[in-house]
Formats: sequence, structure tokens, C-alpha cells
Amino acid sequence: MQIVIIRLSASLIAEWSFHLLSIMKSVLIVDDDPSMRWLLRNLLLTKYEVVMKNNGMEAFSWLSVQNIPDLIISDIRMPVMDGFELLENLAISGLFKNIPIIMLTGFDEPFTRKRCLDLGACDYLVKPFKPGELLDRIAFPFVSKMFL
Repeated sequence: MQIVIIRLSASLIAEWSFHLLSIMKSVLIVDDDPSMRWLLRNLLLTKYEVVMKNNGMEAFSWLSVQNIPDLIISDIRMPVMDGFELLENLAISGLFKNIPIIMLTGFDEPFTRKRCLDLGACDYLVKPFKPGELLDRIAFPFVSKMFL
């Protein structure tokens, strides 16, 4: 019997884990700005299945027909149903309250950040943002679920 020992670098393990975790993961983008939806879609499409909705009402309607993404990225200021209302509706629903939500918004006020986090968002990022930072923040909920 032969024993083979393979040593893998930490960066290789991290990269492999990231790709393994991102396989088949879906991200729902909720933003009324078509250029922002386009940017986010192109940023995420190589690693995630991407679904895009124009506002909170469209997103909640899509969720209500048994579509459950692995993560939601939402703006705050949108017509029909804004990001706060979306967070509130997701929090009171039994089915959607555990979906990680990242708020990606132009609001940089501490009160707004606190309100979003209090309503159930797992993270808050201000526009303009660095693409690498957003990708890291998207990966975090997936990686942290491995260790729960």
C-alpha cells in the first residue's frame, strides 16, 4: 500500500473552495438602474447564476413563486417597493428570512446602514464600490455557511 501526501497552498485551497462554493449559486439583483444591473450582471455572471429585478415588488413577486436565490443584492431607493420595504417583507416571511442580503446603495449615512442591518441585511456597501470588495462580500455568506 502506497500513501501519497499532497501539499496544497493556502491560496490554492481558498481558490478551489471559492469555486466549489459558487457552483450553482444564484444571486438576485434588485436595482432600478439598468446600467447598475448590467454592471453587476457582468461582474457576477462568470461565477453565479444571476437574476435581475427592477424593484422590490418585482423581486418579492418572483420570490413568491418559489424562487429562492442564495443571496440578494438590493439598492434602497427604488420605485414601487424600496429596499427598506423589501427587507421588511423578507424578514416577516418564514421562507425568505434566512436569505443573505447585501444592500448596495448610494446612501452613506450611519442611520441608513444601521436601519438596513437591523432589518436583516447581512452587509452594506456604498456606491461607488470596488468590484473586488463586492465579490469578497458576496462570497462571505457562502463560505460562512460551510462552518455553521
